[in-house]
Amino acid sequence: MLNSLASGRRLALRIILLQLAVAVIAGLAFLTQGRRDALAAAAGAATVALGTSLLAWRTFAGLGGGGMTMGRLLAGMVLKWIAILGGLVAILGQWKLPPLAAITGLVAAYAINLLAFRFKG
Repeated sequence: MLNSLASGRRLALRIILLQLAVAVIAGLAFLTQGRRDALAAAAGAATVALGTSLLAWRTFAGLGGGGMTMGRLLAGMVLKWIAILGGLVAILGQWKLPPLAAITGLVAAYAINLLAFRFKG
């Protein structure tokens, strides 16, 4: 076995914590533009962290065969995208927060995935 559930859970937790840190940093960075921009940036990044946590929760639920594991991964991806798209609808549609800040926070939090897998050591 090349990868255990425990190492996958640790990596997922690290990614989620880094995404939440990016949410705080993005919120502080956009605070110069105003409170609504800061809230939008933080909410956009936090939406990605919520989606990642749903994906990890579903994917690493337990042991199983290959088909069951693939099914959990696909279900987790569906949950992740529902959370992200639902969060964006709420941020942009319901709360009417600035779209540029929300998308910037979302992209910044999503960039953590690239960095986490590149420097997983």
